[in-house]
This record gives sequence, C-alpha cells and structure tokens, in this order.
Amino acid sequence: MLMKYVYLAGPISKPVPQHNVHRAVAAADELLAHGYAVFLPHLSVLWDMISPKDVEAWLTLDFAWIERCDVLVRLPGESTGSDREVAFAREHGIPVY
Repeated sequence: MLMKYVYLAGPISKPVPQHNVHRAVAAADELLAHGYAVFLPHLSVLWDMISPKDVEAWLTLDFAWIERCDVLVRLPGESTGSDREVAFAREHGIPVY
C-alpha cells in the first residue's frame, strides 16, 4: 500500500496550546484511519518544553518536512506560522486542503 504523506498545519500557541494540540491529534487520527502518514508539528510542543527553540527554528524544520509531503492540510484558526507553511507549500507545488 502506497501511503500519502500529509503535513497537518494549524494553530499551536494561540489561543490555548493544549486545545490546539488536542484538536490536531484528533484530526491526525482521522487522517491516519484513512491511510495517510501524518506529520504533526503540534507534537513539537513537548520538544519545546524540554529544549526551547525560537519560532524561526521550528519553521525551518517544518519547511523541510513540508517539502517531503504529498499534501498539506490546514486546520482552521488564526496562525501566522501556518499561513507561512501554506504559502511555502504552494510555492513548492504542494497541494493545500
């Protein structure tokens, strides 16, 4: 079975990180149940708690993953970082849903 790789973009820090992570994990579970391999940047919240990075460092890592994905799925909500991820995907010919 050939899996499609999905980058799941969406708000992380605002308004409430825990709610955003919970919502993103639920969306990732749904995609996984339909056979997609999901990259979930929201899990970096734990990494950042242990070893903090600035936003640009996280976005650099995110862009590297986006380049390797087949599609980007954008969750609703205000997020400058997610908006930049969407723009990056489009610039690189990666479909955005």
